[in-house]
Amino acid sequence: MRFARGAFRLGAVVMLAGALAACGSSGPKTVKDGNGGFLGIGGKKAPKGTEIGVNGYLWRAATDVIKFMPLASADPYGGVIITDWYTDPQTPNERFKVTVYILDTRLRADALNVSVFKQVNDNGNWIDAPTAAQTEADMENAILDRARKLRLANLGDE
Repeated sequence: MRFARGAFRLGAVVMLAGALAACGSSGPKTVKDGNGGFLGIGGKKAPKGTEIGVNGYLWRAATDVIKFMPLASADPYGGVIITDWYTDPQTPNERFKVTVYILDTRLRADALNVSVFKQVNDNGNWIDAPTAAQTEADMENAILDRARKLRLANLGDE
């Protein structure tokens, strides 16, 4: 019985060693990033405006347009900007929150989506309220206009 247990352990160790040896490689391999360089060193340069996960012009324009609102979260690689609730001093009974989604690395109108949320104060309770349909479109247009201006200014610098 004791011999059988020892043989079983020896067999398990040999099988495990064989499995690990099969995972080996024939030599060292290099890890390349998407631009052809080794870990981002060397290789070809990313196109202007796309060094982050989304279009840089849209990202910068979005942050410029909503800079008056407090920022809750910003993910330049995922392309999401979320503001915290903002209350205009002239209308203290309503507040707004904005989420900007940048969906592409190209400077295009369909690479941008803006969601605006509104709440009104009803006796100390904030209640969701609809926003004007044009509000989101106006913010998208302001971001796109700013992104175009940033791109044109960058082309002039080259």
